[in-house]
Amino acid sequence: MNGLFSPPGASWLMSGAPLPGMLPMVDLHTHTTYSDGSTPVAKLPFLARCAGMTHLAISDHDSIQSVRYAYAHPVQDGVHLIPATELTAYDYERAHRVHLLCYWPDDCPALEDFSRMMAERRYTAMMQSSKELEEICPQYSTQEALEFAKDSGTLYKAHIMRVLWQYGLADGLYNEVYRSLFGLKPVRGRILHTPRYEPVDTVLDLIKACRGVVVLAHPSVYHSMELARELIAAGRLDGVEIDHPRNTPEDKTELLRLAKENGLLITGGTDYHGIHTVTPRPVGAFATHDEQIARLNDLAKARKSTFKRTT
Repeated sequence: MNGLFSPPGASWLMSGAPLPGMLPMVDLHTHTTYSDGSTPVAKLPFLARCAGMTHLAISDHDSIQSVRYAYAHPVQDGVHLIPATELTAYDYERAHRVHLLCYWPDDCPALEDFSRMMAERRYTAMMQSSKELEEICPQYSTQEALEFAKDSGTLYKAHIMRVLWQYGLADGLYNEVYRSLFGLKPVRGRILHTPRYEPVDTVLDLIKACRGVVVLAHPSVYHSMELARELIAAGRLDGVEIDHPRNTPEDKTELLRLAKENGLLITGGTDYHGIHTVTPRPVGAFATHDEQIARLNDLAKARKSTFKRTT
């Protein structure tokens, strides 16, 4: 056998079993059609099992649906699901977005309200963009974008771009056409409208109220290393995501040092979006070591037994 299916890849891909001697690994960062991913949620545990994963966190953006799915399906296809969501905040001091991965939050009114609020804000912004795109591109239809968005309950840029892409009107999902429409710098996109995000402290307070475990996602992506240092010094993070496809080697080195010095969780995840990405990667391409999952789960249990829920 040659190419993709050459040994040992052949037996692994066909059997779905971990490679001999491979330590159990966990993907703590994935997305589905509950937000801006292209893969339905029920498919991800199967993909994780095929990659040799023991646990999986489905962490859709600002979504309580991914949390509820994991609580309703604690084990699927032999994979343990960790309730999770990736909450969006804004660092107003440095003017950039921040993503905070929240694991094992309570399914509570505060999280439901935040999820609903962000869905409404995102829908309002994206519908404005979508209507403006209809005026300049007759082949584009808002209704078709909403078909891609039906599982999420809101509308994402990925859904809009998917319509253009399928008709050959875009050079992929997040390339030149995307930047001309939705870019921020150096030139603002023609139809860019952005939802209002809550400050970082507000979102961290929400996670605390929900008794969740908070991990700063991919600090390199939004140039968040200065913020990471501040939050770690203030004791506001439980962990940092280090093994991520877009973290720089320099940031990984510093994050690892900070995590060890401060006793933080060291996590990793693929940030899987299916085909809704520049460079598609399979579930499990980036991962968290099994001992970190034990620490994460122990921390979540301790938090729920120690702190009374405030919402």
